[in-house]
Amino acid sequence: MTYLLQAVGTLVQFVVGIYLMLVLLRFLFQLVRADFYNPLSQAIVTATNPPLRFLRKFVPGFGGIDWPSIILLFSIQALEISLMAILLTGSMPSPMALIVLSLAHLLQLTGYIYMFCIFILVVISWINPGAYNPLTVLLYQLTDPLMREVRRRIPPTAGLDWSPMVVLLGIYLFMSLVVAPLMDFGNTLNR
Repeated sequence: MTYLLQAVGTLVQFVVGIYLMLVLLRFLFQLVRADFYNPLSQAIVTATNPPLRFLRKFVPGFGGIDWPSIILLFSIQALEISLMAILLTGSMPSPMALIVLSLAHLLQLTGYIYMFCIFILVVISWINPGAYNPLTVLLYQLTDPLMREVRRRIPPTAGLDWSPMVVLLGIYLFMSLVVAPLMDFGNTLNR
C-alpha cells in the first residue's frame, strides 16, 4: 500500500471511528437511561442529531430500543469497512461479510468503551474518591447496570470492590470467545 493510501485509510478510520463512538455512546446512554441533561450528553446529542432526525422520519423506536441509532451504527460501520476494503484490496466485501464484520466491530467497540469507562472509574476512585463532575456521573450511569449485577453476587471483601475486575474479565472473555470468532467468520465470508 502506498503512503498516500495508508494516510487516507488512517484518516478514514479516525474520522469515522470518532463519529461511530459518539453514536454508540448516545445509544448506550439511552439504553441505561443516563442523564439526558448532562452537558456531555447534550454535546453527544447535538453531534449525532442530524442523521438520526432524518432516520426517525422513516424508522420509529420500538420496544424501548432506538432503532434509528442501530441502523445508523450499522450503516456507518459498514461504510468504514467498505472504504477500507476498497483502499486495501480494491474490491467491496460481500454483503454477508459486511453484516457480520459490522456486528463484530460494533460489539468490539462496545467492549472497548466499557473497558475504558471502568478503567477510568477505577483510577478516579483511587485518586479522588467521591469526585463529582459531569464525566464521572455519566461513567457511573453507563457502567452501573453491569457493576450492580456483579456486586450483588460478589460483595466487597475487606473494603475492596471486586466488581470492576470481574466485569473487565467478563468483557475480555466476551471479546475473545464471541467477537474474535465473529470477525474471523466475517473475514472467511469475504474470501
